[in-house]
Amino acid sequence: MNKPIIGVTSHVELDSKHTLSNDYIQAVIQAGGIPVILPIGIDEDVSQLVTKLDGLLLTGGGDIDPFLFREEPHPKLGTISPGRDDLEPAIIKEMLDADKPILAICRGIQILNITLGGDMYQDIYSQHETQLLQHSQKAPRYHLAHFVKAKEGSLLASIAGTTEFKVNTDHHQSVRHVPHPLDVSGVASDGIIEAIESTGHSFVLGVQWHPEGLAVRGDQISKRIFTRFVESCSEKGV
Repeated sequence: MNKPIIGVTSHVELDSKHTLSNDYIQAVIQAGGIPVILPIGIDEDVSQLVTKLDGLLLTGGGDIDPFLFREEPHPKLGTISPGRDDLEPAIIKEMLDADKPILAICRGIQILNITLGGDMYQDIYSQHETQLLQHSQKAPRYHLAHFVKAKEGSLLASIAGTTEFKVNTDHHQSVRHVPHPLDVSGVASDGIIEAIESTGHSFVLGVQWHPEGLAVRGDQISKRIFTRFVESCSEKGV
């Protein structure tokens, strides 16, 4: 049986230089998929591209243009990539329409939520109403920094095999209001949304942490996230 082809988005520095951590690539390969890095500037060809892909991995990176959710820039907003903000919603919509699997990580969970009509905190530390944990850890990427509580009966809980586990963390923005058919399936102890998933698609999972950096270093829950994702891509490609 052919391996599934997974489109992988990348970080774009001021719309000029594409970069991507090798952890994303290796996590997909180890889970049995073939990763293909997607560049910006192919918006008009998204429909054709989606027919060739079995799944989509939305990766982390810079901040998101708040105009996508009808806000103006907060003083703490970081660097954005207009080209990436154009491409990713377009390909997300096509993948959802085709019911092809999506795994969204860090920035990915945020752009997924926004594409479906949700919004986000431009800066959790100045906009969230409660005292927060440290969400940009001062430790190596593979360090497990705080707990996530998964919703009973959720896709996330079924993958993890538990409703509480530790994750790494590196973000200052986060999902805020979550629209249907998305559902919150994981939260940190301070209330920050850590995972969302679709109740209307075969496999759509977004996580705020970075399982790719954990999966390639042997973390079992992180490996299962990628394995279940790639397995779902294989099923849709049959």
